[in-house]
Formats: sequence, structure tokens, C-alpha cells
Amino acid sequence: MKHIEINTPEEALQLLKSKKHIKGYAFQSIDFSPFKTEAAACTFQNCLFLGGHLPLDMQRAVETENLVFPNIQVPFNPFIGHLYDAFTLYAHYVPGQPETFKQTFDQIVYRHYLTLGKEMSSAIDIKETLARTLHDHSISNALHEFLSQYDERSIVGIMGGHGLKRTDTCYRQIVSLSKQLTEEGFLMISGGGPGAMEATHLGAWMAEKTEAELTTALEILKQAPTFDHPLWLDTAFEVMQRFPQIQYQSLGVPTWLYGHEPATPFATHIAKYFDNSIREDGILTIAKGGIVYTPGSAGTMQEIFQDATQNHYESFGYASPMIFMGEEFWTQEIPVYPLLSSLMKRGRYRNLLLTLTDKQEEMVSVLKAFRDASPQES
Repeated sequence: MKHIEINTPEEALQLLKSKKHIKGYAFQSIDFSPFKTEAAACTFQNCLFLGGHLPLDMQRAVETENLVFPNIQVPFNPFIGHLYDAFTLYAHYVPGQPETFKQTFDQIVYRHYLTLGKEMSSAIDIKETLARTLHDHSISNALHEFLSQYDERSIVGIMGGHGLKRTDTCYRQIVSLSKQLTEEGFLMISGGGPGAMEATHLGAWMAEKTEAELTTALEILKQAPTFDHPLWLDTAFEVMQRFPQIQYQSLGVPTWLYGHEPATPFATHIAKYFDNSIREDGILTIAKGGIVYTPGSAGTMQEIFQDATQNHYESFGYASPMIFMGEEFWTQEIPVYPLLSSLMKRGRYRNLLLTLTDKQEEMVSVLKAFRDASPQES
């Protein structure tokens, strides 16, 4: 039996009022104190109480036929029932006062993470490793619930370097590509950081905006070209305020392992993990509509070969497009494309759907054709 998730107090109260025997529900971080009278009138069976708070009488009533996971005292919620966004990660940030970045939820968690140790090893207290594992499980659960509203072939990733400047020509190319793909009905995902990742989410954020508005947004961002600039966040929030987005979504998947790189505020949904291996594999797994590789370094190359392996074995039933944006980069500077093509010809790799192009219309065409094809055709 699949448990039905209850993630907000409003959902919990509605359930308590509508049912007297509650069976097979999972309550995530719900404080039952405000409606303990309604809870006292109900019986519970095969339910999960993940964090939150149960009044004493309710604890006694549910402890025999249900699982109760108590709160763990850490500066993050191990049982979070939703994805993050810019306003939760950057709570307490004050525009115009870059020093307040240190007071944000994101940075408080990052300092805690550094203090207790990055690696999940015996050197870290078991309470901390348990809390991190539960948190990442909760994020994965919320992530897949979010993705369930999309056709899997409409989920496209863009990979590339975190050091790409907002002033770089490639940055605007990525923004333009992501903007068009979002308008075409794709959900854009990335590693959720700065550089090429931010460009992905800026493009999605600016979907349906005019070219003049996009140019204005880029001019604002150019005041802080790199993520270590003190106005990096300020300029992003300025763009978001000036050009609000309520129709289109995008997904960023960053990690506290690289917590010195701030998560881009332009991602409307942010799945931030402690465990980078879960995060890295997860991005490649969920981008079943294909991945666009823009110029990057070691991390991007790791993702290329990990994705190639996944496609070679058709790990999820079929292979997805691998598009290389930057012909000179991928054939001369880092000749990954000729290598993959050669390995394909020699039978070392199978099922790779490779495209090398700098033309936006070709990239969009490849991704749309794959999305719209039947499983047998692809």
C-alpha cells in the first residue's frame, strides 16, 4: 500500500475533519498541537508521523499501530515535505547588504555541514549522518512528486561550467536556448548553481518575455558577472522582481558539497542535497528528454561519460539525446565528440544519440522530435 502524503497543516486539518479512522497516511513535519481536539476524535492505523509534533495524549494513541519518527535537532528539516526555492534558501538575506548572505538558511546549513564534516564516515556522529540521509530521502520524494506532473521526455538538462560569466556570449546562448525550450513545453533542469546552470534557469524564468526584456535582464546581471561578486544575488533578485514569473517552472539540483557556489535564485524549484553522488546520478536519471552539454571542465566530462553509459545500456528503457553545444570546444579543445563518435563506430558504445551543433534551431528540433516520437520510433 502506498502511503498518502500530508505535507501542510491545512491538509492535515481537512483530513482530521473528514475521516474518523485514518489509515495509510504519511504526515511530514506536521504540528498537531493546534488541532489536538480533532485528532483526539480520530484513530490512526499504518500511518507515518515524520518529525513534527504530537501532543502527549496523541503520542500514546498512535504508538502501537503506527511509525513515529521524532524530530532531530539539526539546523535543517530531515523530513522536509517540499522542494526549496530561492526564498527559503535565502531567507534573511537583505538586498544591498551582501554581508547578510551569511545569515541565510543556506549558509547556516553549509557551515554546520563543514563543521561536522562533509564525508559520511565513522568520524561523524551517527545522529548527523541519519539526519542528512533522511533529508536527502525527503528531497528525493518531493522531487519525484514534482516531476510526476511532467511527461518524462519533456525533461531536459543543460550541463556546463559553473565559472561561465554572465557577460560571456555562451551565457546568452544558453539563456536563449532554455527560454525557447521552456516555451515549447520542456522542463529545464541543471545542477542549480552559477554559470551555465544559472543561464539555464534564467532562460526558463524569462519565458514569454520579449527580446528587449531579456536584454534588459542581462544588462542588470552584467553588473555582477561572477558568483563571487557581492552583487551576484542582488542583481538576480532585481531581475526576478522586475520580470516576475508565475507560469513556467524549472528545477535546480545543487548540493551542499559545493556550498561555496550559491544556488541560482532563478530556479523555481530547488532540490538541494547533502550527498553529491545521489544528486549527480539523479540529474542524469531524470533528464530523460535529453541533455545539452555546453563547454565545461572535469565535472561536465564526468557527466558526459556517465550519461553515455546510461544510454549505452538503455538503463531506463531507452537512450536519450546527447547534444554538444560548441563545435570547436568539443572537437578541438576537449575532443570528446570525435571520441564518442569513434567508439560508436567501433561498437564500444551503442545507442548514443549524438548531435554536435551551435545552431539553436537544430537543438530544439532534435529534442522536440525525440519528445514527440513514439517509444518504438526512438
